[in-house]
Amino acid sequence: MSNDSNEVTRRTLLRGAGAGALLLGGGSALAACGSGGLKGNGSSAGKKITIGLVTPLTGPVASFAVSDTYVTNLIRNTPAFKNGIKIGGKTYPVDIVVKDSQSDPNRASQVAKDLVTSGADMVLTTSTPEVTNPVATVCESEGVPCVATIVPWESWYFGRGAKPGSTFTYTTMFFFGIPEFGECFIPMWNRIHNNKQVALMYPNDADGNAFRDPKTGFPPIMHKAGYKTVDGGAYPDGTTDFTSMISKFKAHDCEIFQNAPIPPDFNAMWKQSAQQGFKPKLATVAKVLLFPSDVTALGNLALNVATDAWWTPFHKQNSSLVSNLSAKQLADNFQSSTGKEWLQSLGTTYSLYEVAHNAFSKVSDPHDRKEVAAQLRSMNYTGMSGTLDFTSGPVPGVAIIKPVGVQWKKGTGQFPFELQVVDNSANKAVPVTADLEPTNA
Repeated sequence: MSNDSNEVTRRTLLRGAGAGALLLGGGSALAACGSGGLKGNGSSAGKKITIGLVTPLTGPVASFAVSDTYVTNLIRNTPAFKNGIKIGGKTYPVDIVVKDSQSDPNRASQVAKDLVTSGADMVLTTSTPEVTNPVATVCESEGVPCVATIVPWESWYFGRGAKPGSTFTYTTMFFFGIPEFGECFIPMWNRIHNNKQVALMYPNDADGNAFRDPKTGFPPIMHKAGYKTVDGGAYPDGTTDFTSMISKFKAHDCEIFQNAPIPPDFNAMWKQSAQQGFKPKLATVAKVLLFPSDVTALGNLALNVATDAWWTPFHKQNSSLVSNLSAKQLADNFQSSTGKEWLQSLGTTYSLYEVAHNAFSKVSDPHDRKEVAAQLRSMNYTGMSGTLDFTSGPVPGVAIIKPVGVQWKKGTGQFPFELQVVDNSANKAVPVTADLEPTNA
């Protein structure tokens, strides 16, 4: 596609973004929405391409999806989608349908089935295995191409019953896994003087079990790095009293804390930890405190809590759909259009649509599900999330993003807290923007 066809002015971007902002601010969840797409013009027009997006617009993990409506409306206004996808001598209009999983696995499965039944050519899904796994399972069984993101690949792969060496045919994903958490977190631990006792808060769910696994999980990586682990126990999601876990961590004098819970559970645990005197020197959390809304709920208790970042305005990456749209510009446009602070899922949801466009534009028939799925598995392209190579493993159909270590700091502008890069050991291409400090001195 030529630069002219990709070119979108800042005014056009903001106009598309504004539509997303209105929907985001409307108060009610967007259960489903579609765009009429390009009108056909005789033999040169192809049957429309339908893309579904399943995301948790409401429910316990809704913080992951704060920017998804904005991104979807932004994408609809890019020439790459608004003008249809050109394949051979035909132009195919594109319809995007958004479904709210409500953060519930059963609901995610049902809306995925609805999309399949209504003729979706591809289903995109994002944000935690509670959403991505049931959607991918439906798509795999029904033979519909599916791309997932914001889920550790082990949780997505092993959590769906895969065995080492096995391959999914229709379902792919991009994100990172437990080794990358190690590359991100352990260098930060090493920079803070501590007794190498690590407290682990892992629930009895797909993420918790993947992190806890004695062979493929995080503890073996920690042990190899010289750290000892104290597992707080496999508790059920929705637990509200963490007194026994906190007492165990205190009894073992744990100075490092690591977890992978759902946000409401961490908020309860972290508040109780402050009340009961568990104050680790460095807290490095996964799946929580990734987004501004999570931090607001904890206030100053979130200061200098460290986590992973897979996308920030500091990443030197650009859109593959819109000329000269950088990560920083995407974040700035989101903030100016919505009044909300940028968040990491802004970039990865954008990349879901990039992946979809890339796959459809390189096949002979966008409605040939096997051909589209094969194109996804063989894809290697560079865009808003950097280079995504679905052929390089760790298992077929999985592309890895390298994260950086970040901490929540006091805001210096319009927002009370800011996410700053404090360690780039795993991704040197991203600049460090602030000093690493102890969570509790």
